[in-house]
Amino acid sequence: MIGCAQNGYTYLMHRPPLKHCRVCGTAVAYRLPDDGDTRERAICPSCHTVHYENPVNVVGTVPVWGEGGAQVLLCKRNIEPRRGKWTLPAGFMEMGETTSQGAARETDEEAGARFEMQELFAILNVVSVGQVHLFYRARLLGTEFNPGHETMEARLFTESEIPWDEIAFRTVRETLKHYFSDRRKGSFGVHVGDITW
Repeated sequence: MIGCAQNGYTYLMHRPPLKHCRVCGTAVAYRLPDDGDTRERAICPSCHTVHYENPVNVVGTVPVWGEGGAQVLLCKRNIEPRRGKWTLPAGFMEMGETTSQGAARETDEEAGARFEMQELFAILNVVSVGQVHLFYRARLLGTEFNPGHETMEARLFTESEIPWDEIAFRTVRETLKHYFSDRRKGSFGVHVGDITW
């Protein structure tokens, strides 16, 4: 996710186009590959490597505490974009890990929480920034948190206490709404949606 500050606001946008070949460093040209592909790709005119640019995964959790999961753990961001806003613990998936492993790692890094991973809960496509956000439910095993440097504060909130106007990202807001709606119904499903601007 790339942040661009303008007029005091941070806008998220696509990653910039690839300029140089990752193999040999030659300037690439965007064109249709010769193999029948229907999309323009960054192609190296020197070593002929075709570079595929694909969406990235953002993985995280909805960590809950209390009877029936009445409280959700949120983290106040200490980094841009959206520094000072509240979010669920989440971040970019790393190579060599599954989506659930990445979500667990991010929860540990951002909240310093002890928890038990549960089922996949939400998949949100954010086409405008080339991302897919995946959130798992997680059951907290205690209320002591030791957040890392990316988090100013980690706190539990009931639904009525959620600072809705201070939520960092629309994917987090939608996931929280789904969580509390499912909690009222007494059953949790998997929610799939598209975030459009």
